[in-house]
Amino acid sequence: MADEKKAEGLVYKNHPLRRIDNLIYYGSMADKYIVMLQILDSKKEQDLDVATRVSVQLQLTDPELKSRDRVVKKSEKDSLYAAFDVGSVWLERALAGKL
Repeated sequence: MADEKKAEGLVYKNHPLRRIDNLIYYGSMADKYIVMLQILDSKKEQDLDVATRVSVQLQLTDPELKSRDRVVKKSEKDSLYAAFDVGSVWLERALAGKL
């Protein structure tokens, strides 16, 4: 247990989550692929903003590529849950080499 790393921040299905405004990065930059979720539209439900349109992109983490060349797959979903569902499957398959 002493060798186990302490996770900093949020983790979903053993991959870290980082949020910057309306962008959510899912995965580690040390891996070959990450998923970028961008909240495009949201609506007010009581006191909360709920995402109604989310862009999902599976991207390479190679810093030498231009940003548009990093995108491997992309889609648009109507909820954050659906976007995470697709993004987590894409990330697992890409990291396992089953693209």
